[in-house]
Amino acid sequence: MFPIDVPNADHFQIFHQLAPDELVFDRHYLCGPRSDDYVLIAITAGRPRSTHTKKAFDQRLVELLEEAPGIRREDVMVVINTTDADEWSFGNGIATLAVDA
Repeated sequence: MFPIDVPNADHFQIFHQLAPDELVFDRHYLCGPRSDDYVLIAITAGRPRSTHTKKAFDQRLVELLEEAPGIRREDVMVVINTTDADEWSFGNGIATLAVDA
């Protein structure tokens, strides 16, 4: 279980794999050194989470990725962006979570 407080049915994922020459990254910036197995995980979340929650999520994520498929912790970068409720339409052109003022 990931400690990020997301509903169980909220699973919308995109996996984009690049060729080695298509990904430009600094192998030594902050928590490196990074290898050719570097992975960037970008998460778009609806509401902000506490710093504690995000840190717990980051730790659990690298633990699981280290176990399988064997990605080194130094090779995992996570970026979490949050949005407002009125910026989501889950279909039919309806801002599903928006509350009119």
